[in-house]
Amino acid sequence: MFIGHFAPAMVAATHPKAPGLGTLFVAGQLVDFGFFGLALFGIENFRITPGMTVMNPLDLYDMPYTHSLLGSGIWAFGFALLIWLVTRSKTGAVIGGLVVLSHWLLDLLVHAPDLTLVGAPPKLGLGLWNYPAIEMPLELLITFGALAFYVFRTRSTAPRSKPALVLLAILLLGLQLFNWFAPEPEVADRGMMITALVAFAAVAAAAAFVGRTRTLKHA
Repeated sequence: MFIGHFAPAMVAATHPKAPGLGTLFVAGQLVDFGFFGLALFGIENFRITPGMTVMNPLDLYDMPYTHSLLGSGIWAFGFALLIWLVTRSKTGAVIGGLVVLSHWLLDLLVHAPDLTLVGAPPKLGLGLWNYPAIEMPLELLITFGALAFYVFRTRSTAPRSKPALVLLAILLLGLQLFNWFAPEPEVADRGMMITALVAFAAVAAAAAFVGRTRTLKHA
């Protein structure tokens, strides 16, 4: 799952007390922000294993602090606490935390068995990355279905709203196509980790731009 992680963010953003769309996009990928950040320092680890799954060569063999259910829950709690400290909105904090936690649940659908409950076996994963005919349309459906839902529930407040939406849609689709069809990396190096972090940040920035140009229809 890649851009599908942003689907809960777009749905959650239609709640009247939700944090901003950009903040929720960060929430949707916070677990992976953490993973690649920790991997840069060798705290969590992965390697490239061709054929690991049909769609993805990442062998995610060591990620107890981010991709265990317990670890994801701690990241979710920390993010919720940060939102509460900044906004004093309990509802907004809960929404942000749930979007963070959704990451683990969506990964459970696609990952090979490499997720854990508390950082130790059993390892879990339903492995949809081995079934491209299911995973690819599913990822597009939930992502762009959520984007359509967000657009339906909001209205433009600025002339640049439509270009901002188009930019976000193009960026999401472009990154997903690159993820699917670019040549497989040969090694899990620092450049790959930094590229992933930059991609997550770019999408969050685009989402924040969209969020500033739209408001809820009933607001």
